[in-house]
Amino acid sequence: MSTTDYLLHLADNAVVLGQRNAEWCGHGPVIEEDIAMANVSLDLIGQARLLYQEAAGRIGRGATEDSLAYFRDVPDFRNYTLLELPHHAALVGYAKTDLDYGTTIVRNFLYSALMVLLWDGLQHSKDTQLAAIAAKSLKEASYHLRHSRDWLIRLGDGTEESHARVQAALEHLMPYTAEFWTSTPVEAEVAAGGVGVDVAALKPQWDRLVDDALAEATLVRPAEPGGHVTSGKTGVHSEHLGFLLAEMQSLARAHPGATW
Repeated sequence: MSTTDYLLHLADNAVVLGQRNAEWCGHGPVIEEDIAMANVSLDLIGQARLLYQEAAGRIGRGATEDSLAYFRDVPDFRNYTLLELPHHAALVGYAKTDLDYGTTIVRNFLYSALMVLLWDGLQHSKDTQLAAIAAKSLKEASYHLRHSRDWLIRLGDGTEESHARVQAALEHLMPYTAEFWTSTPVEAEVAAGGVGVDVAALKPQWDRLVDDALAEATLVRPAEPGGHVTSGKTGVHSEHLGFLLAEMQSLARAHPGATW
């Protein structure tokens, strides 16, 4: 089951961030960004579908991509806590609505910088289906990284207010990235078997990607986070995931078994 659990971890990451980014639909700061963020969201949901389909086939017993996305509860999800957080930092002090674009951009940048490296490694997985999904997803993650990096630099090296907002978002979100580098038993097993990737080994490359972008954006990287490390990928989530899933799953749960 370890490979299946690993597929669910990757799928849950994609579907949760896809759902979060979809909240910008119709609310983007400019029309091009409204469309761009919708495309990023669709890419992530597409990745999740491929991964859920593969996991469902291995689980059997009537499992489907829909049952895995819409009929599992909060403790069953294995996504990084970073990805379920709202689009604003409660302590930023700048956000005038529940949608702060600086927070969205910083999160997308930190995550896509990881996923470019992870998908690249997973192209060589001994699991041929996962390798194929990784090859497709790498192209999308590369675009996501380029998009978020460009906006990080534009906002960070922009006006006094845009710089302050993005710096505040970075201070808020960076501690959650510590979860990237802690290995679960599932991750350790699939990495040892050549199916997965040792994510901790990617940290030096991730640091370089992050540091280069922050320097260009005139942003200051927060001190290395210490203390509590979130553990969403082991099923222990923030209070925010329940609200996100309630919205995402409401239609499917209201009409179980329906076809569209």
